[in-house]
Amino acid sequence: MKITDYIIKDIDPLDEQLLMGDAQELFSQTTYSHVPILKDKTYVGCLNESDVHCHASDEIIADNSHMYEVFLVRTDTNWLNVIEAFAQNNTNIMPVLDEETANYLGYYELADVMTYFNNTPFLNENGSIIVIEHGIHDYSFSEICQIIESNDGKILGAFISQIKNEVAQISIKIGADTSFNTILQAFRRYGYVIVSEHQEDAFIKDLQERSQYLDKYLNI
Repeated sequence: MKITDYIIKDIDPLDEQLLMGDAQELFSQTTYSHVPILKDKTYVGCLNESDVHCHASDEIIADNSHMYEVFLVRTDTNWLNVIEAFAQNNTNIMPVLDEETANYLGYYELADVMTYFNNTPFLNENGSIIVIEHGIHDYSFSEICQIIESNDGKILGAFISQIKNEVAQISIKIGADTSFNTILQAFRRYGYVIVSEHQEDAFIKDLQERSQYLDKYLNI
């Protein structure tokens, strides 16, 4: 299934010569954060629900064009970039335009795009998630892949989940048929910190056993 299969046309965009009251009525019937606006049948931006309710219902939309929030994706936009566009614009509706023109085709709904994401191998294949950390200038995806694959691991997906205080956090999903503990130890040898907790982690188990033994020895 392609991401463009999720394009929706249930709600028509509003012409900017309509009234704010028309936008207010539309928002009262939906849970959308924005509504697309057209000028002479060409997409010019979106109105935010919170802005619309701050104006009188008899005002013309075009007279408030300074409030337009211009965001969009094209039919050839990669699904990851579609998710990025949703996040950057804090919206649950994303106008979709033709690849080369400003021809409005419909919109994506955030819930549908996340469903598309849920159907990717990263989420629906059996496997385990490892979360590691390393200095922002010290890690590389080529090294991460080499560590996993040289230990017979299968990578299902990886992304940078956080960057804070010059430290990058990388989340990786590894296939189920993997020598998990071997990979964890290999990451440590390369200077990566394991953030996630794993039952297979013999290193942590060993520390816990040594700690228990020490407590027992000190209490004799």
